[in-house]
Amino acid sequence: MAYPLVDSPYGLIPQNLIGGQVFAGSTRQISIASGYNTSIFFGDVVRLVATGTLEKDTGTATATPVGVFLGCSYTDLVYGKTFRQSYSANTTATDIVAYVSDDPDTLYKVAVVASGTTIGTVTRTAVGNNATLVQNAGNAITGNSRVAIAAATATTATLPVRIIDVIAETSPIGSPGSFTEVIVKWNQGMHQYLNPTGV
Repeated sequence: MAYPLVDSPYGLIPQNLIGGQVFAGSTRQISIASGYNTSIFFGDVVRLVATGTLEKDTGTATATPVGVFLGCSYTDLVYGKTFRQSYSANTTATDIVAYVSDDPDTLYKVAVVASGTTIGTVTRTAVGNNATLVQNAGNAITGNSRVAIAAATATTATLPVRIIDVIAETSPIGSPGSFTEVIVKWNQGMHQYLNPTGV
């Protein structure tokens, strides 16, 4: 049975933890400031700011993530308690809470792009290399992120993620040894919980 073609990036999706530990779906609830002016989509990289609230991390070659956004809830004046796949910019509510995959040991599946949202590939030699995040606008219809990683990988220590495996199941037909999806982890010291300088 053929797996579907990966035709667009979809953000970072939790898979499991380093060492094969199970990702049990655990999240931390972190507040988003009322009226925050940037939309955040399911699978976007997010960070804490000095106010103790959450914002989208727009870093590419550098990032200071606290984790990945997996939806939010708040009290809507018309509909009451509301649960959303994404946070819409300028939402006004006093109880906006994001659900964040914040374990520094989490491993994420992510698409590889040549540039923008154009799917690219890497070979197995990318395993162990570091990569740049590619920040694309999220999908307002589905609420999903379009963040990806760049196909050009490097050993640069300051890049935010490291490739630890490739996903063979979605390798393009007719392109043996090429992979459009990989598994990544946060690089040492990039995650805010492991950064001694704090927020």
